Amino acid sequence: MGQPHGNKVMTDSFPPSIRRASCRGDDPVKIAAALHKQLMMPDLCAVLVYCSAEIALERLADELQKSFGHVPVFGCTTAGEIGRDGYSQGGVMALGLAAPDFAVAPVLLTHLAEFNLMSGSEAVRQGLQSIRATSPHFSRDRMFALTLIDGLCGSEEAVVSALHGVLGEIPLCGGSAGDCLRFQRTRILYGGRWHDNAALLVLVATALPFRVFKTEHFNIGEQRAVVTAANTPKRTVTEINAEPAALEYARVLGLEIEALTPQVFANHPMVVRVGAANYVRSIQKVNEDGSLTFFCAIDEGIVLRAGIGVDLVENLEQQFDRLQDELGLPVLTLGFDCILRGLEMDEKGLRDAVGGLMSANNVFGFATYGEQYQAMHVNQTFTGVTIGGSRR
Repeated sequence: MGQPHGNKVMTDSFPPSIRRASCRGDDPVKIAAALHKQLMMPDLCAVLVYCSAEIALERLADELQKSFGHVPVFGCTTAGEIGRDGYSQGGVMALGLAAPDFAVAPVLLTHLAEFNLMSGSEAVRQGLQSIRATSPHFSRDRMFALTLIDGLCGSEEAVVSALHGVLGEIPLCGGSAGDCLRFQRTRILYGGRWHDNAALLVLVATALPFRVFKTEHFNIGEQRAVVTAANTPKRTVTEINAEPAALEYARVLGLEIEALTPQVFANHPMVVRVGAANYVRSIQKVNEDGSLTFFCAIDEGIVLRAGIGVDLVENLEQQFDRLQDELGLPVLTLGFDCILRGLEMDEKGLRDAVGGLMSANNVFGFATYGEQYQAMHVNQTFTGVTIGGSRR
């Protein structure tokens, strides 16, 4: 699919309160100026930016701050962007939201290793106070929450659990920042600078109908795999069913331990069942001592089942069909798509097909190092919020 080149910008402006722009190039001054030209509109209240980690980030932050002035500009680095033309890499994407359809309150979260319920309560209080100050007509049932979290902090579970515990009826979704698969430094943009070991809680109030969702293309097997020993801070499981973790995982799949490869992990992640919903726990690697390191936190006592992959494209089509049945054709879908899904798309030649679905449903999003949905941090999941066009 075609992508913009140089400093060419692609935008849309429907409805008038939503504008999107994407830009490629290596000159932060030109990028910021081009984004400002295309996104500025009456009553602009927020600019959300997703950015390749390969761009001169500090200079870009300065230029965006100069360009947009008092309008809050915030976002994160990515492992790839999702926009008007589907998937892309190496550029900058920006979304502008305007009143009266929207009120937006970003809150910076720091010291993530110590983040707790009190921290979450204060962050939510700040966000609600900000929205009430500018748009007191919005009630809590017209709000949703986004999280953007440093993808290498290892604290996503604590952050999202604490936030969800005080958000109440306000639904939450989000993603962990990436760095183009280098796994070295993932960063959060807020207040004209980039932050490490940080996150954003973004409260969004809107007059448009919306629905927060998640989908994963896995069914679950019948065999139970109980985590009987784990190093939770390191996201490492040493025993499953009182056996060495890798050996027991291989047995559940009917494989020899030597056959465990990244492709096996991608096709057969472990899945936690909570109520009627599945939450994916992806395996990162087998360690020399026979333990398994995961991309998400794993606690002792959790019951896992091996995931069985289904058609990724069909699963996504069905999800968008359900959303369109409820909301009509989306005017915007804020999406968070796991980078592990992207690797599977590349292996199976599905990226163009999935990118077409993303484009048709007006997805603005990025490839993540993990996803958040309500109180959970997960992997190999596509989550987000779809917004319909009929105002309330």
